[in-house]
Amino acid sequence: MMLAEGNQSARATFILLGFSEYPELQGPLFLVFLTIYTVTVLGNLGMIMIIKINSKLHTPMYFFLSHLSFVDFCFSTVVTPKLLENLVVEDRTISFTGCFMQFFLACTFAVTETFMLAVMAYDRFVAVCNPLLYTVIMSPKLCASLVAGPYTWSILSSLILTYFLLELSFRGSNIINNFVCEYSAIVSAACSEPYISQMLCFVIAIFDEVSSLGIIFTSYIFIFVIVIRMPSVGGWQKAFSTCASHLMAITIFHGTVLFLYCLPNSKNSGLIVKVGSVFYSVVIPMLNPLIYSLRNKDVKETIRKLMNQPIKVC
Repeated sequence: MMLAEGNQSARATFILLGFSEYPELQGPLFLVFLTIYTVTVLGNLGMIMIIKINSKLHTPMYFFLSHLSFVDFCFSTVVTPKLLENLVVEDRTISFTGCFMQFFLACTFAVTETFMLAVMAYDRFVAVCNPLLYTVIMSPKLCASLVAGPYTWSILSSLILTYFLLELSFRGSNIINNFVCEYSAIVSAACSEPYISQMLCFVIAIFDEVSSLGIIFTSYIFIFVIVIRMPSVGGWQKAFSTCASHLMAITIFHGTVLFLYCLPNSKNSGLIVKVGSVFYSVVIPMLNPLIYSLRNKDVKETIRKLMNQPIKVC
């Protein structure tokens, strides 16, 4: 019986409804999301290139920014192309393997970004609270470890969640009322009891949120204490301007993830879930280069030099 259920699940397919209930908006939404994705790709890959070619940006802060840009690019690339395809085609089917692969990759990059934001907060804490020892504390070895940690945990946790989702039974064509194969939508299409999988997802999501937000808020509390003691008003304003942008992005990202994944059996409408999914998987990857990097003087200077550099014709 278990073998038969496994065969049925392997033959199952999923239909991503996306925004099909708004046929008049398909064209405008395609243009909007195509623009967002283009900005996301150019912004994040451009940021990685700028950091690589400018030796002045070879510091721990920009090392973490380059990895954040890489994660944002990958996260958006996992989700947005399929979203764009479903806005222009009638057949919105995705295979069983394709759906679970999309879930695994999206989950991996979402969790990586969650902890990468915490790592960046810790980096700012060290820079503000221990400026003289910053380069000593944030050694290349420590930076590599701080980056490897989020990647390792995200892959491990995503494998666990994907494994328990694969233990569920699926038959025939399954409707997913979203534009992406996200956890709650897949669970709702299952024919078997998802209690264990739901509780496991709940525990992992709570751990991710509590631990990452704990690091972020602890870091910023210490930063706040140090900054208010600064005699310079200019330094105070500059520090809090940077923190405000960072905290704004964190609030949007963590708020939507917490809303979507830490509330099992949520009774919220499908439209609210879709909007939340758009924010954390499509919009945030576009905003991060602007929030963290393009407002930076060194980055602007590098971009200006690249634009003014004459093109050599052979």
